Amino acid sequence: MKLRTLPILLASALTVLPSVASAENDRFVYPQPTKSSQVDDYFGTKVSDPYRDLENADTPATKKWIEAENKITFDYLAAIPERKRINDKLTALWNYEKYTVPFRDGGRYFFSKNTGLQNQSVLHTAPILPGEAKPLLDPNILSKDGTVALSGIDVSDDGKLLAYGLAVAGSDWQEWKVRDIATGKDLADDVKWVKFSNGSWKQDASGFFYSRYDAPASAEQLKQTNYFHKLYFHKLGTPQSNDELIYERKDHKDWNFGGTVTEDGRYLVINVSQGTDPKNRIFHKDLQSPNAKVVELLNKQDASYKFIGYEGNAFWFQTDLNAPRGRIVAVDLQKPDSITTIVPEAADKLEGVDLVGDRFIASYLKDAHSDVRVFELSGKAAGEIPLPGLGTASGFTGKRKDTETFYSYVSFTEPPTVYRYDMKTGQSTVLFRPKVDFKSDEFTTEQVFYQSKDGTKVPMFLTYRKGLEKKGEQPDPALRIWRVR
Repeated sequence: MKLRTLPILLASALTVLPSVASAENDRFVYPQPTKSSQVDDYFGTKVSDPYRDLENADTPATKKWIEAENKITFDYLAAIPERKRINDKLTALWNYEKYTVPFRDGGRYFFSKNTGLQNQSVLHTAPILPGEAKPLLDPNILSKDGTVALSGIDVSDDGKLLAYGLAVAGSDWQEWKVRDIATGKDLADDVKWVKFSNGSWKQDASGFFYSRYDAPASAEQLKQTNYFHKLYFHKLGTPQSNDELIYERKDHKDWNFGGTVTEDGRYLVINVSQGTDPKNRIFHKDLQSPNAKVVELLNKQDASYKFIGYEGNAFWFQTDLNAPRGRIVAVDLQKPDSITTIVPEAADKLEGVDLVGDRFIASYLKDAHSDVRVFELSGKAAGEIPLPGLGTASGFTGKRKDTETFYSYVSFTEPPTVYRYDMKTGQSTVLFRPKVDFKSDEFTTEQVFYQSKDGTKVPMFLTYRKGLEKKGEQPDPALRIWRVR
């Protein structure tokens, strides 16, 4: 299979559609929705809204109208001669193994795998990598219609328990359960009415923190805006009604809370957000002190703060405070107004930071491709992680004392490939590479820059077959696909 087949096929199909459409439109009989006499008065101006009833998709009349509209659409699409060929080609192109970046907890590795055409990826676990991995949770079999999705996971520090969230039919509402990793069986724990929340185990695996709203009083309230988010602790083996309320704010109904336990189990770091505003607040609670109160560490909501880790009395954050491209700072727990720069803002955008092997691994966006740099905890530059080429890399998670991390790399010619990176040797090795019917080693990608009228250098990528003589006379591929049959 050659890659150019797909655009040729799509171009052929597009040349057919306009003529078919013009011939068929004359005999389409569109269903007419029910009209009402609804008129709204806006400060003396009357506005007619005869189709207001269509806003309720659950009424019998609206359902009937939708079904009739869908029948016209799908009957027409099914009659397009090229539709099956396009579908078959896209299916073949998409049918390859896909892996997520692994992470390690409790002496075990966890990752998700899709064999190619599965609706959802299956969570796997293995004692070593590479090695024989076993399925741990398959969301494809959680419901007959396949509408139940895995919405979040967290593994206990001892690697024995998995807390996981489920969402039905794309809903924001989640239900969290607990699975014994050794047996693959679920425990009796069942936590409901969770929304906009992660799960985070206490270090001793006695339970996990999560956030939720009060249970709605009626089915109609499921459609309404939710207020008064609350942070709870669920103790393993107890009913949800006994869960401990950790934090709430009755004076701020629109605040949302997300609790994450630090790697050493000492602190519960609470991210406080409001809607979709990227700016947030950071609070914390000392879990070693039974009666410790929640401390409002960063309460100005003046920037975005992403917790990285801590040492002594200093919390490390990735932030855009006075640095729109991002920097790494330390915040003194005793003097939160004392913010010290660890890694200053660079010319490139700081996309993410992880603390692995007692080093900061910082991912930057440089001229539209990934650039991964390593820094000592003091902020001193400690080199970079070489990538296979000009592409996009993600991952680099791990524990503070880990000697390895994993990342995924994808480019214009390379499919998403998972690598293991050795923090001691500085070497990357392939862990998962999908088998695709394409010889990527026959092509190359280079980056060039074009200077715009205002002097800005615009990055561009050229991908071509190796050995191509660049004389400025190569035909435009976008035009060529229309001529090749």
